[in-house]
Amino acid sequence: MHALARIRQCLLILCLPLAAAAAEPAQEFTLPNGLKLIVQEDHRAPVAVVQVWYKIGSSYEHDGTTGLSHALEHMMFKGTKHHPPGEFSRIVAARGGKENAFTTTDYTAYFEQWAASNVELSFDLEADRMRNLTFDEQDFAKEMKVIMEERHMRTDDNPQALASEVVDAVAFLTSPYRHPVIGWQSDLESMRLEDLRAWYARWYAPNNAIVVVVGDVEPAKVHALAQKHFGPLAKQLIPPTKPRTEPEQRGMKRLTFKSESATLPYLMMAYKAPVLVEALAKRTNAEPWEIYALDVLSETLDGDQSSRLTRNLVRGRQIAAQVESSYAPASRLESLFSFAAVPTPGHTLEELEKAIGAEIAALQSAPPTPEELARIKTRVVADEVFQQDSVFYQAMVIGSLEAVGLDWRIKDDYVERIKAVTPEQVQAVARKYLTEDRLTVAHLLPVAKGDADAH
Repeated sequence: MHALARIRQCLLILCLPLAAAAAEPAQEFTLPNGLKLIVQEDHRAPVAVVQVWYKIGSSYEHDGTTGLSHALEHMMFKGTKHHPPGEFSRIVAARGGKENAFTTTDYTAYFEQWAASNVELSFDLEADRMRNLTFDEQDFAKEMKVIMEERHMRTDDNPQALASEVVDAVAFLTSPYRHPVIGWQSDLESMRLEDLRAWYARWYAPNNAIVVVVGDVEPAKVHALAQKHFGPLAKQLIPPTKPRTEPEQRGMKRLTFKSESATLPYLMMAYKAPVLVEALAKRTNAEPWEIYALDVLSETLDGDQSSRLTRNLVRGRQIAAQVESSYAPASRLESLFSFAAVPTPGHTLEELEKAIGAEIAALQSAPPTPEELARIKTRVVADEVFQQDSVFYQAMVIGSLEAVGLDWRIKDDYVERIKAVTPEQVQAVARKYLTEDRLTVAHLLPVAKGDADAH
C-alpha cells in the first residue's frame, strides 16, 4: 500500500534514526573540488553500501533530448580507460557484492553493497568512471536496442504504465516532469553517441556529485579514502538550469486513453501538489507544514488495510478491486498527489471516480478523528524504524534528499514533523490542494485489437 509505494518511488521522503542501534550521527565532508561526502556509521554488521549520486535526471532534459540521463546510466557500465567493458561488474561479483544503478526525474545514482573492507575499491571504481568513461559506437548501438526494448516491455506493453506516462504529459504543461525518464521513442531513435558524450562531460563531475557511505566504517578513514580517489578529479563549471516553472492550472483536464493490451479499465486522478524543497525555498505559497500534512493525508487515504480507500471502496462498497494514492514530497519540482484505481466487475470508471471524489470531500468537510490520526502516526513511526534495519535504505534517504536540493539532516526531524500534524491541518491541505482546478483525470479503456477507433 502507500508505505511500500513511497519506497518504490525512490524512497521519496525521510527517515527516523534507530535509537536501538545507538547510531552515531552522520558526518558530512566537502572536498576542495566540490564533491560532497556523507558518512553514516552502522556497526551492526561488517558491510557497507557506497552510493554515488549525480544531480542529473530526466527533469534536466529538453524536448528532443529525452532519455539522455537514463541512456548514459547504461553506458556507465561499458568500460573506462582503465577498466574494459564488464570488468567493473566482474570485480564486484568476485568479491560477493551487488552493484547497480537507477535514473529518476531528479537524479542518477550508482551503488555497490558488499563487505566494508571494499569501500576503497568502490571509490577507485567510481572515481574512474566519473571522468574516464569510454564511448564505443557498437556498445552504444547495442544499449539503445536494449533501452528501446525496455521501453516496449515496461511502458508500451504495460497499459497502466503507459496511462501514467500520458497523465504526466497532460497534467504538466511546461514542467520537465511531463517527459518520461526512459525518454520518448522518437528521441531514443534519434539519439547519437555524441549526445551522450556531451551529457557526460556536462554533468558528471565531482562538484555535481554526492557520495554516501553507510555501514561498518569510520568517517575519518572514509574521508581520507575519498580524498585519495576523488580528490584529484578537477571540478568543472556546472551550467545553471532554466526555471521551467509550471504555470497555474485553471481548470480540470480530462482524457480518455485506449489500449488493445489492457484487460481492465483503469482510473487515474492527479492533483498538482507542492513539494518540500520549494516550500522551504519560498518558491511557492505552500508552507513547510503543509507538505507533512499532505503526507499524512495520503496515509489517511491509503496507508494500510484500515485506511479509508481500502476500507470504504474495496471492502465496504466493493466498488474498487484496487485503489491507491501516492505523493512525492521530496521531489525537485512541483509534483502530483495521485490516485489510481481499478473498478470491480459491474462498476464503471465514472462510479469509481465519483466514489474517490466523495472520500476526498469527506476529509474536506470534516478532519480525520484524533484516533485515526494517532493510528497513522504510530504506523509511520513503525515503518521508519523497520526500514532503518537496511543500510541501503539509510543511504538512499540521505542521497535522495541531497540530490533534490534538501539538507539531508531534515531526515532526523521527520517523525516529529509528522507527529505535529493536526487533524485540522489534514483537512486544510485537502481543501487547498485537492481541487478541480488542480486535477487531471484519465480513463483507460480496454479495446479489442484493431478496434481502437471504434469507441
